[in-house]
Amino acid sequence: MKDGGRFRLDGRTVVVVGAGSGIGEAAAHLSAAQGASVVAADLNGEAAERVAAGIRAEGFAARAVQCDITRTADVDALFADLPASFWGVVSTPSINVRKPLLRYEPDEFDRVVTLNLKGTFHVLRAAGRALTALGRGSIVLVSSIRSQVVEPGQGVYAATKAGILQLARTAAAEFGPSGVRVNALAPGVTETPLTAPIKAHPDWYRAYAEKTALGRWAAADEMAGPVVFLLSDAASYVTGSLLVVDGGWLAVDGRFQPPGMQA
Repeated sequence: MKDGGRFRLDGRTVVVVGAGSGIGEAAAHLSAAQGASVVAADLNGEAAERVAAGIRAEGFAARAVQCDITRTADVDALFADLPASFWGVVSTPSINVRKPLLRYEPDEFDRVVTLNLKGTFHVLRAAGRALTALGRGSIVLVSSIRSQVVEPGQGVYAATKAGILQLARTAAAEFGPSGVRVNALAPGVTETPLTAPIKAHPDWYRAYAEKTALGRWAAADEMAGPVVFLLSDAASYVTGSLLVVDGGWLAVDGRFQPPGMQA
């Protein structure tokens, strides 16, 4: 196999949960371009079919499945009807209620935790059962830089993203003997439907951009390459890891530039 071939997914089936938009949509398209047969799953069945149809129009294999990851029956059904070529899973769905902890309502807490953490657990468990039985594969759970750093109004969301990281690490330890790798991806500020409310406030949007070393937000498709890397044989010895893709957000301590320190 040539070195470049290690990044390919030929002959493998990849399930992308949350494929209807954002990072999931980008990951579905790039996985297909790298040779995978893609199962595009999303709560919004029409969005999933739109993405699958777009992949097929590009000459690649894809089908759509409507799936609510908060329902165990939906998730179990998703992973019960997969071919022997089943190899990888990407789980992206999340919601956020930006609100100080003292103003958080119990139903808001339940909504964020149920989708982000419990829903991810459903996907991880069902995918893990299928892949450990096959004795191979890769699972990528989308966490966030909020698993590492927080700000006012992000407490519950951050807690779920830290929880996703710990689920990935635990699953890596438990599934590793069966040949299954599990990793978490930590995107930085990325333009997706989830972050649209921030983009609507120019000062907020600009402040986030300026916090990165690159001075800008990421496009959703800039997360697809790291996802495909983790799915592929190029990452064959990578498991239990958090791959941070944040434009340098976590590396930069503050925004003040001391005198004489200009490049």
